[in-house]
Parts: sequence; structure tokens; C-alpha cells
Amino acid sequence: MKVLLIVNPLASSVTGRTRAVIQKALSADHRLEVAVTNHRGHATRIAQNAAKDGIDIVVVLGGDGTLNEVANGLVGSETALAAIPGGSTNVFARTLGIPDDPIEATGVLLDSLEAGSTHRIGLGSVNQRYFLFHAGIGFDAAVVEQVEKKGGLLKRFAGHPLFVIAAIGTWLRYYDKKRPAFRISTRKMGDEEIGDLETTGVEGLFSVCLNTDPYTYLGTRKISLAPHANLDTPLAVVTFKNLTLKKLLPVILGALGMGKTTTSSSRIVDLRSDLTEAQAIAYKSVPLQVDGDFLGNFDEFSFKYKAECLDVVMPIKPNDFQNS
Repeated sequence: MKVLLIVNPLASSVTGRTRAVIQKALSADHRLEVAVTNHRGHATRIAQNAAKDGIDIVVVLGGDGTLNEVANGLVGSETALAAIPGGSTNVFARTLGIPDDPIEATGVLLDSLEAGSTHRIGLGSVNQRYFLFHAGIGFDAAVVEQVEKKGGLLKRFAGHPLFVIAAIGTWLRYYDKKRPAFRISTRKMGDEEIGDLETTGVEGLFSVCLNTDPYTYLGTRKISLAPHANLDTPLAVVTFKNLTLKKLLPVILGALGMGKTTTSSSRIVDLRSDLTEAQAIAYKSVPLQVDGDFLGNFDEFSFKYKAECLDVVMPIKPNDFQNS
């Protein structure tokens, strides 16, 4: 089997020793090539070339951002994507049930390759950029922007605490919590066209379009915003209409599994599922993040669902690792 290992050397958990161990393990039974990323967008180009060259599996040693780039390069091809966690949160790998330790994850991957355990999943896209697990507009994208501004070694070693600090700082200082930032409308599977923005749309301060659940992790805890969302069903959109602490805190606790309030029961949240399309128009430019990477500020957002467009290597026994 022809395998390409794409390494992001700047990812949080990637060390020279880890990389050497993984390369040795993968090369034992497979024809292995290695590529190292050196700038943003590089992984997409490498993945596109790999698909053209007939590579069977592209293995990513990196975080969610690198996985996203590779997925965008492989979408629609017959080359499968495999994840070895190397980032700070590793949302997609953990969602699949892959261990967070990269060496342990390599062992799981080798078993999966031997068993031929792959599954073709659907993807969401926003403004023609595909995402594996979610895209966010508004508040959470502003948080990601603050994290990336600090970036560097701080992001590599601080991990989850940096995101929490950035979220608090953004909520207190950098984001307008009083006025709606956009209006979003959706199209449910089976509907002929997207809903009218004025009559069926909803105003929001923060919206997440999810391709699967959980939204992310806080330490070992899942933050679940759309529990029924998964990689085999269309998209879910969760829109927050109020960000005051008094009303937001119960929803956060519920999403963490520490309270009774859920996104489906809260009055400040609009939850829509089984969506094939969504459109948002901002009142002024708002930030966008895709799979945890900040992409900039935009005035319009077009979300779409594409079914069965990417092969992913799946662990044989994912339930053993989902909460690790």
C-alpha cells in the first residue's frame, strides 16, 4: 500500500522522536513517503498531488488545521485520509475515537490499515472551503483569531488554557454582545429551496455549522451542541441569539454534560438539523473559522453539504478511545 505521511512540524505534539517512531512503524509494511509542511495551505497542495499520483492513504501528523487542509485536497478522490493527533485539541481524531497519544494512535492506525477499515463520509463547506467537523461565524471565530494572534510557542504549550483565556478576553473586550451580527436562513433535506432570509431566518451573535458532534473538547469533556449530528447525516446549525452570561452559562454547562439546559431546550439558541444548505448575511463583516483555523472577516456566508465525498480510515474499536 502506498502511504504518504504529511507532517506539520509546528503542531503542538509533534517532536523529532515522535516523528521518527511513526515513520519507522508505517514503513515496516507499506511504501512510505514523507512530506513536511512549511506554510499555510501547503498541505492542500501536497494532498492534491498525492491523489493524482495514486497514493492510497494520506496520513496526517498534525492538528485539526492540517487535517482540514488535507481534506480539502483529497475531497472527491479515491485517496483516504488518516489522522494521527499532533495538535492541541485534535477534535476530529477524538471524534473518530482515535487515542490522543500519537504513538498509541499509530498502533491503532496500523490495525485499521491491515483490516481495510475505511468509511466514506460527507463534508460541509462554507464559501467553498470544506470542513470536517464545524465552521463558526461570529464569537467563536473571534476567539480563534485571538488565539492565533498569540500563537507560536504559547499555543504549542498552553493548549486548552489559552483557548479559555482567549474566550473570556474576547467576551469581555473584543466582541459586541448587544447587537445581532448577522441573519441566517437554512434549507432542510427534502426542501426545494433555501428559506427566505427575512421570514424564516434568525438573527444571531454566534453561529456554528456542524458536520458532526461534539463541537469541541474542554480537557476530556465534550462540548456537545448538536448531539444527533454525525458524519453520515447532513449539517446542523446552532445559532446563539444572546450572549449575556446569565443566559449563556446554563447552555454551556448543559453542553458540557453538567446541567439540564440543552441547545434544543434553550430560548436563546436556534437549533436546526438535517440541513443541506444555509446562508448568512452579516450586518457588518464578522469573523469566520473553519475546523479551528481563522480565515478572516466576511459579509456573506454560503454553507453547503456534500455527501459521501471523502474516504477516512476508521479505528476498528473506536469506543475504546472516545473519552481518552
